[in-house]
Amino acid sequence: MSVEVDVLLQEAKESIEAAQNYRSELQQRLHGLNQARKQIRGSSGQARETLRKHFAELQAAATRLLAERLANLLTEVDTIEADSIKPLDDCQSLIEHGVGQADELLREGEAALRCGLGEKEDKLGSFTKKAMHIQLDSLPEVPALVDVPCVSAQFDDSLLSLLRDRVARHGAVSSHPPVQIEELQERPGSILVRWCKVDEDFAAADYRLQYRRSGSGGSQYEDAYIGRESEFLVLHLDPHTDYLFRVCARGEGRTEWSPWSIPQTGYTTLAPHEWRSGTEGYILSSRKNIALRNDSSQSRCPVLYSKAPTYFCGQTLTFKISASGQMDRRDSLGVCIDSESEEESLQRDQAVCISTNGAVFVNGKEMTNQLPAVTVGSAVTFDMEVVSLFPISNNNTSEGGNFKLRVTIGSGNREVVFDWLVDQPVDCLFFGCSFVHSGWKGEAVKKLQTADLHQVCLIHQHRQQLCKPFD
Repeated sequence: MSVEVDVLLQEAKESIEAAQNYRSELQQRLHGLNQARKQIRGSSGQARETLRKHFAELQAAATRLLAERLANLLTEVDTIEADSIKPLDDCQSLIEHGVGQADELLREGEAALRCGLGEKEDKLGSFTKKAMHIQLDSLPEVPALVDVPCVSAQFDDSLLSLLRDRVARHGAVSSHPPVQIEELQERPGSILVRWCKVDEDFAAADYRLQYRRSGSGGSQYEDAYIGRESEFLVLHLDPHTDYLFRVCARGEGRTEWSPWSIPQTGYTTLAPHEWRSGTEGYILSSRKNIALRNDSSQSRCPVLYSKAPTYFCGQTLTFKISASGQMDRRDSLGVCIDSESEEESLQRDQAVCISTNGAVFVNGKEMTNQLPAVTVGSAVTFDMEVVSLFPISNNNTSEGGNFKLRVTIGSGNREVVFDWLVDQPVDCLFFGCSFVHSGWKGEAVKKLQTADLHQVCLIHQHRQQLCKPFD
């Protein structure tokens, strides 16, 4: 085969491959167009159904209110009529009674005039006496027409105008929600959700974040956060499970919420922070995020480790203290590369920690720098970053390792920064704690809105110690 044929064959293969890639790209764009068309038609159908349902309910409610108002007004007319007619009926009865008496008196008078002379005196006397008794000069008073009610109905013509104006402005149709979810980041047993405004003219006073399991037809969205922040860490999520997230906003001075953003799917592959089961001297809660130290011994200081190395470099680990007991130099809060069950303190090799008296230990050796003592309200933070992924020097093995992590430990208003040399590259670590005496107590901080906040609580109840990590 000639060189020219080989060149043509190679060009043909490249053209075929390019055509395949071109077709694949076009098919992906067709799929994107279909998804966009599906979203437009699906959301339009939902909007139509929502509008029809709302206005049907509004129409039924308005009809009911108008019927109730008509019934009340008719009742008022009936009451006025009944109260006004009663005195007229009483007056009519009195007049009719008087007419009857007058007719009877007339008959007696005419009979007295027609009788003979022998009876005339007696008849006339009796008639005159009866006429005086009836009081023919006393007449009942009949009210003038201006003094009796004339029932009428009045209406405020502005109601229809106001109703027309309010109805004309009632409801709105929007093609784009004012806020959209911007980013979903996985965290251990949680997902960090960030959102942003896409309508710059919309002044948001509050945001509302909801989530639910994806693919669960019966599950309903539930509120995760309402507030002014534009990000939130949704906790207690199952790993490798899809969740749908959506967000809306409420404008300044408004009570109604804006339309929901387009739902976004997120999931985490990271296991949640849990304490290790089976550690002697500790009882775990059902979620394994709370551990109760059920004994206290000055001769032993058992270490409670996390179930797995779920603390990653680049994140922040926080220990918060809400009550304190008697200090001991063996007390420790910190992180480690492994979880040696035989050790009775984190003040050992392959670990960095702080004691309750503020002493900092690196690979079991105490540093000269010291932080404030751990007391009620203290928050001890650990931040780490990898600064060397390659062996430093063969001559540095005496310093304890060939790889470097930069560690920042903060307590109170002070920080200690140092390089931690370890034997092997590492980006995830265990965390742990150990205490000798009882009395230490901490509380969960529920409002976790920073990107990488993982908290461990040390709680004592009835002379027992309780330790709790928070995602």
